[in-house]
Amino acid sequence: MRRLILILFLLILTLPVIAQDEEEIPIPDAMPLIDENGQNITNVLLIGAATEYSDNNPGLTDTLMIISVNQDTGHIAMVSIPRDLYVYIPEFGMRKINQTYYLAERRQAGTGIETLYATLEYNLGIQMDYYARVDFESFPNLVDSVGGIDITADCAIQDWRLKEPDLDKTDEDNWEMFTLWSGLHHMDGDTALWYVRSRRTSNDLDRNRRQQDVLRALWRRIRSEGLLENFPQLWEQFNALVDTDLELGDAIQFLPVAVDLDASAIEYYTFRINREVTQGYTEDGEGRFILTPIREAMIELMQQVVAPTTRSRLTRDIPTVAIYNGSNVPGLDYVAAHRLESEGFRAIITGEPATPRNYNLIIDHTGASRNNPVEDIQRVLSITDEGVQVDADPEREYDYELFIGWNYQYFSCTYPVEQPVLPEEIETTSAD
Repeated sequence: MRRLILILFLLILTLPVIAQDEEEIPIPDAMPLIDENGQNITNVLLIGAATEYSDNNPGLTDTLMIISVNQDTGHIAMVSIPRDLYVYIPEFGMRKINQTYYLAERRQAGTGIETLYATLEYNLGIQMDYYARVDFESFPNLVDSVGGIDITADCAIQDWRLKEPDLDKTDEDNWEMFTLWSGLHHMDGDTALWYVRSRRTSNDLDRNRRQQDVLRALWRRIRSEGLLENFPQLWEQFNALVDTDLELGDAIQFLPVAVDLDASAIEYYTFRINREVTQGYTEDGEGRFILTPIREAMIELMQQVVAPTTRSRLTRDIPTVAIYNGSNVPGLDYVAAHRLESEGFRAIITGEPATPRNYNLIIDHTGASRNNPVEDIQRVLSITDEGVQVDADPEREYDYELFIGWNYQYFSCTYPVEQPVLPEEIETTSAD
């Protein structure tokens, strides 16, 4: 009993010290609200929770993504918010943003979304209209409900994975090291969940990119299967797996924009180290890893996401790239196509035979000397200047023609992530 009293007394003594430390953490000024230029803009917050929701454990929001839809211009943009972003949470002080929903729900059930909205407005200057929340238990069912998705991995990923989804997670013998090599993969829900959560050979910002890949793949699947033609039934499936305040009538208003929307027309944004955020650690004695916003760059990025200050991007034609697979590696043309798609190109897989080659080749039929996006193609596909040929053609069918070479499988990853050692011979058309 004496020991218990002593422990309680020591805890009481430490409380003022903890409170004082929290008060000393400087709180940044609120970000200015984004100027929507009087346009009809709707912002939807997508939330992925790390655990199955319950009253006792609302879960950390390890996935936060904002989709901004401009119904006046048809402009759609998506930005991922890294879970380690260090922000001011109203009534809770400076914390990682993925704690927002959890802290509010634990204190008072039903306040998590409201507090998350307030946190995003204070720190990013964006006002949310709707949300859709899925936990990591329901996510595989969402993917399986559309028959799985096709994902192209330009960067190989290696991480621990359960041998079977239903096995006991606490038994270490049920785990195996799993490698997803670069290439085209058809994923069921469990594999897709592993893909969006893995961080062993990458990082949180790269995981944000892969989460966007999965959303883009879901959209391609929905369009290719014609699921929008029976939207009420699709919505019923969606609503059974996702917690959202969007009603069917609210969702229908997006159909005119969605029906003809190509995945390449969506603009994708992620936060970049030393551009929008800096890396660091908390000074509270725990030394937790955090990402701190760079204020002016953050304002500029969020303005571009919601309401670009220039209309050139909204009105320009999307460059077309015809792709031929000369690599003799099945699926490698899809890797390049989806990479270009994420950069705003419309990629067309021709399926036509191509002469085998070792390195990628791009033929530029635009002949443009200014503002030519061929440099973007070179950057994302590891093409040197020697791999670019100019053949201007005013009657062209495509702006560019891309011939994929065998060595592209070794250079497809252009992101700063660790790559597993590639075996000499590997089947790159893995399924599941």
